[in-house]
Amino acid sequence: MTLAHSLYGRLLAWLALPLLTLGALLLLQAWLEARATADRAYDRLLDASSLAIAEQVQWQDERLWLDLPPAALEMLAGDAQERVFYSLVDQQGRHITGNALLPAIADTHGTDEGPLLYRDIAWQELRLRLGIRRSHLEGWRSKERFEVRVAHTREGRDALRLQLLRGNLAGILGMGALAIATLLMAVRGALKPLTRLRQAIRTRDPRTLAPLELELPRELAELREALNDLLARMRRVRANQERFIGDASHQLRTPLAGISARAELALRQTQPEQWHTALTAIHAAGERSTRLAMQLLSLTRLDNPEQRPELTPVDLNDCVRQAVRAHWVSCHQAGVDLGADCPASPTLVAASDWQLQEALTNLIDNARRYGARRITLGVLSHPPRLFIEDDGPGISAEQRLAVLRPFYRGRDDGEGSGLGLAIVDGIARKHGARLSLSEGEAGRGLRVELTFPETAS
Repeated sequence: MTLAHSLYGRLLAWLALPLLTLGALLLLQAWLEARATADRAYDRLLDASSLAIAEQVQWQDERLWLDLPPAALEMLAGDAQERVFYSLVDQQGRHITGNALLPAIADTHGTDEGPLLYRDIAWQELRLRLGIRRSHLEGWRSKERFEVRVAHTREGRDALRLQLLRGNLAGILGMGALAIATLLMAVRGALKPLTRLRQAIRTRDPRTLAPLELELPRELAELREALNDLLARMRRVRANQERFIGDASHQLRTPLAGISARAELALRQTQPEQWHTALTAIHAAGERSTRLAMQLLSLTRLDNPEQRPELTPVDLNDCVRQAVRAHWVSCHQAGVDLGADCPASPTLVAASDWQLQEALTNLIDNARRYGARRITLGVLSHPPRLFIEDDGPGISAEQRLAVLRPFYRGRDDGEGSGLGLAIVDGIARKHGARLSLSEGEAGRGLRVELTFPETAS
């Protein structure tokens, strides 16, 4: 797993990003400060050099005259062996003397005297730092104004700037290394509780669903409580499954034991009529066992949270007609009047066709087994509803919620298994439908209704 896909790597990335940004800003500030410091140091040399030159300017033979002292330029030529240029210009801008014709600097001060003016210029393919001092003669005979222009190349400035930058860089890199080391230790320390939680989960017995008891920080304590809630729900699910398995075993054991007893009794008989009676009872018990096994499988599939039916547009009228055709023969043989009441226009819902057929099969079977003589399937629109109504004994209002539980039977004399309405309830929940139980027409029998959400047209 790469750092980009780990919590450790993400924390490092998000915490290192501002540190790197701050480091870049510090480097930029150090570079600017080193440059400004080098410029200030060498500008003072330019100031001193121009002042030394201006003090040597005299008025002789009706013109400006300069006796340049060697020290005035030597102070600008340091270890880097910079090239130094100077020029003396009168107030008309005429070049009087110097080793270069240095350019003027346009500024807002005009010809007034003031502090030394500095500019970075490109001259004769050289990068120069130019300083201009405006002054005038101090003698009583003349007040002639003049400019002293002094410039030198930037080798010394660049060397001093790099020296200062290296000094600052060492401190910045040291602080950066310390910050990164602190960051790594802080992230590792902050993730230690998560490591303890992971180890506690890995070392648990997979068969236990006991809650986690582990001291954790507040943020991870919320995760621990969420895990404990999940474990509690899983304990309830396991308890329900164990109870369901126990009930299913009991329900299957009874018809299987009956089949075994009937077969054993038939083997002791010698008359064909007695064999026929026993085979008829065994066949009926086998049918009940088969029906019970099918219902158990259906209920198990519906209780699986990972199983999601593929919902497609289904016409409820077609579902009702298919159910009537599938069960008409068995109901007719049992003396039950099975009919349908459907509107002329289609009633579409988003549903799984086989699950709706399974729900109708269980409802018809329940009504037939519990004594109904007339069963009517129907469809209503706005909202779309599927109903089945019979004239049997019905279910009292006190038992209508309880009968939705698996293996609950309101009567002990019926042949049902107590799974039919539980299966219908599971199918309704899978479709987001509402299941309701009420009295049938004229207060007799039972009416079961499934109300589906409206389908967007």
